[in-house]
Amino acid sequence: MYIVIRKYTKVRSVADAARRAKSGIGQILRESHGFRSYHVLDGGEGVAVAVMIFEDRESANAANDKVLEFVQASLPDLNLGHPEIIAGEVLVNIESDA
Repeated sequence: MYIVIRKYTKVRSVADAARRAKSGIGQILRESHGFRSYHVLDGGEGVAVAVMIFEDRESANAANDKVLEFVQASLPDLNLGHPEIIAGEVLVNIESDA
């Protein structure tokens, strides 16, 4: 598995950004090869973090480019700026037994 984390630090409304991005980014990701899951969290004080999980690096990179393009084109009024991006191969994966 491969994870891409995008951290935005000056979001006016994380809840609004997440709500507005959900359908557009959701559609992009559902159509992306190797997509596993997507999560957004509100880190407080204007910090938004998006986590994408894919089967492999190539799939993640291709989808990440499309997602960033969508965010810049569709959410300019939120002044998200350029995110800090952290990405890498998953080394440990522990899941619930439930």
